[in-house]
Amino acid sequence: MVNDTPPDDTPPQDTPGAQPVSFRIRRAGSGRIAGIWRALTTRGWTRRIAIVVLVIALAYGVLWASVLRGLPSADKLLTYQPTLPTMVRGSDGEIASTFARERRVELRYVDFPEPLIGAFLSAEDKSFFQHHGVDVTGLGAAVIDYATKFGTGNRARGGSTITQQVAKNLLIGNEYKVSRKLKEMVLAMRIESVLTKQQILELYLNEIALGRNSFGVQAASRAYFDKDVGDLKLNEAAFLAILPKAPEEYGRAKFLDKAMTRRNWVLDQMVKNGYATRSAADDAKAQPLGLVTRRPDNYTTDAGYFLEEVRRQLIDQFGENPDDGVNSVYGGGLWVRTSLDTRLQSAAQASLRTGLLRYAAGHAWHGPIAKVDPAQWQGQLIGSNISIKYLDWRVGAILEKSGSTGRIGFTDGSTGAVAGLADAIRPGDVVAVAPNGTNWALRIIPEVSGGMVVQDPENGRVLAMQGGFDARLGSFNRATQANRQPGSAIKPFVYATALDNGMTPASIVLDGTFCVYQGAALGQKCFKNFGDEGAGGSHTMRWGLEQSRNLMTVRIANDIGMDKVVRMIKTMGIGNYPPYLAMALGAGDTTVARLVNAYGALADHGRLHDQTLIDFVQDRNGKVIYRADKRNCDTCNMAQWDGHAMPRFKPTGRQAMDARTAFQVEHMLEGVVVRGTAASLRDLNLPIFGKTGTTSGPTNVWFVGGSPNIIAGIYMGYDQPRSLGGYAQGGRIAGPIFHQFVTTTRDEWHAIPFTAPEGVRMAKIDRVSGKHVFEGTPDDRDPKAGIIWEAFKPDSEPRRTSRDLQVSTREAVLDALRKAYAAKYGAIAAPAESDAVPVEDDGTVY
Repeated sequence: MVNDTPPDDTPPQDTPGAQPVSFRIRRAGSGRIAGIWRALTTRGWTRRIAIVVLVIALAYGVLWASVLRGLPSADKLLTYQPTLPTMVRGSDGEIASTFARERRVELRYVDFPEPLIGAFLSAEDKSFFQHHGVDVTGLGAAVIDYATKFGTGNRARGGSTITQQVAKNLLIGNEYKVSRKLKEMVLAMRIESVLTKQQILELYLNEIALGRNSFGVQAASRAYFDKDVGDLKLNEAAFLAILPKAPEEYGRAKFLDKAMTRRNWVLDQMVKNGYATRSAADDAKAQPLGLVTRRPDNYTTDAGYFLEEVRRQLIDQFGENPDDGVNSVYGGGLWVRTSLDTRLQSAAQASLRTGLLRYAAGHAWHGPIAKVDPAQWQGQLIGSNISIKYLDWRVGAILEKSGSTGRIGFTDGSTGAVAGLADAIRPGDVVAVAPNGTNWALRIIPEVSGGMVVQDPENGRVLAMQGGFDARLGSFNRATQANRQPGSAIKPFVYATALDNGMTPASIVLDGTFCVYQGAALGQKCFKNFGDEGAGGSHTMRWGLEQSRNLMTVRIANDIGMDKVVRMIKTMGIGNYPPYLAMALGAGDTTVARLVNAYGALADHGRLHDQTLIDFVQDRNGKVIYRADKRNCDTCNMAQWDGHAMPRFKPTGRQAMDARTAFQVEHMLEGVVVRGTAASLRDLNLPIFGKTGTTSGPTNVWFVGGSPNIIAGIYMGYDQPRSLGGYAQGGRIAGPIFHQFVTTTRDEWHAIPFTAPEGVRMAKIDRVSGKHVFEGTPDDRDPKAGIIWEAFKPDSEPRRTSRDLQVSTREAVLDALRKAYAAKYGAIAAPAESDAVPVEDDGTVY
């Protein structure tokens, strides 16, 4: 039905005497709730209950908003993993170092001695085993103390139980607020519901901060007494128990009296609580504190450069800080086994230092190690982290100077008189000194530096590494980071390329003038032998390598093609160079580490290994999470023999060079030691091969070589390359460093000769002419021997020219004798002779 009536727009008129109309919208049920509330509040007993309920609800709301909201779960402590340092061990299993920003050692509850536990309970929480997280008596005393100190700015006593301290230290922090104390109490009761008392105490004793950057009682025991917790005396255990109150105060000499008073109080409390007898406590009170001075951890060897390289590799793989992952270097508690041989490391360090000092002897003072502000010298000297560990030398800052004398200050705040100062030295200069009677005398740290790497050629494991005079003077590692020209030390790989392309050690090469046109821009380049020594005629390739002849090397490189030479150098991991002839003489940069690794391949029949410093890494639970040797042996751990052949590992590395070529080069390099540029090493009387290197200037000197089981390489030069002087040569400066290293570690070097791989034929060769001879006995150890053994690939030996001449002469004589015999006695049947020469007379070993 449609309503056609128009709407009435006239506003309504007030009706006389009518009441105004109001409209209310009532929510469903609101009347019932209001009625119940009126009933509760209008009756006395129900009104009181309602008010109590309301107050409780409001109080809980306030408590939840200010304390309970966002409170961490105590269950986290069941899987809590503390921040732990990384422990680094050498190949012998001994701890070599630790990577830590805090001293931490985690122990189990059973490892804590009873007197130590009693000392901490007596000092911190005597009712620990009775309460359930909160000590009501102690809490009341703390509240009263807080009320009396309120507004004074003084901090009130804590009143916290050990459980509350665990909650504070591990879960909520140390903020000084009442709300934090309430959170601490709630968490403490929760912790008591999920952990046993022993677990709580274990967490506490492992995590409590005790000064000297130590966390936990074991780390503190080492820091203050240099002993393990199991070796602590009663007085020492009591001292550790006083540290939670003021860890950075009680360990200082100026607070000795306060520390003694507090320690003796703890001893009295131990007697009161039944943890010590009175006589034992009195004896302990009579003892001095007996604290050791702060000093860095001393481990089995000084291997700063090696360990810093290990640290860099670990950080690259696992991260540095706890936020980077559970296995971080400074938090993951890793156990790292390295290839470090502590004896070889000590010998390498001593040998390189001796070489640097020998070269620097007589050189003038070249400048300070660093500079500090004389007004703030101690803080800046400590902050520089510069020190030295050599003989009795120390590093200090010059405070005053008058002529050649002055005063010097050290990091511990002590000062002393110093003499022998150079004119250029000024206050603020950081220098090295050594004791000289009651005073100090200036010592010069060599300006020249260098690097040394020692490696196992069979697997690429680095056994030792020294990257300068002392890692405490600077972290720049010249063994791995200094890119330098190797000079003639690169030549073995030029000759290896030649051997792969049809030449032999007996090939004759002209040692004559060699010039090459390099284009319109560079013109003609003429090469020279070292020291501008002139040409020397034609010689065997072996002689050219032994005597390090540049002209022969460049001629060989040019004949076989520089593209092949630089390809070989790249394949061996030395460097990626353009195909210029100068690269055949070592003009391209490389490092000691890379060159040593390449020489290791020569000793291992051409197998090139990845150079490693880390053998394996375990997480805090002992699980291996990294292993350098990734070969698997699935049948190595069988419960019993399955009747098949014994499992064998495949060789590591890759075949980067023909095994026969590698042996030929190594065999020629033995001649470098016997009669070549490294002849100063001949008196070692070991099967050693090697090559010296000297670059233009000369700016760098090298020696790289070794035996079948150890390869070592040395480089010396200035960090900002400049001439070392005309006397400088690899054989004169780097060679003696290697000599000292071998001499001091002689029993580590195997006297077993290098073995030839399959396919190598050893033939008697005239050393000068390179011709195949058949008389005499070769002597590869005699520098003047006319006949030597030489290594050849099959069918590459020189023809038997000398032997053929002998045979033809003998045949002529025999023929003449036959004719004379026949003329006198008549013809006789002569025995038939074969034209073939028996293998045993050939002068060749197959």
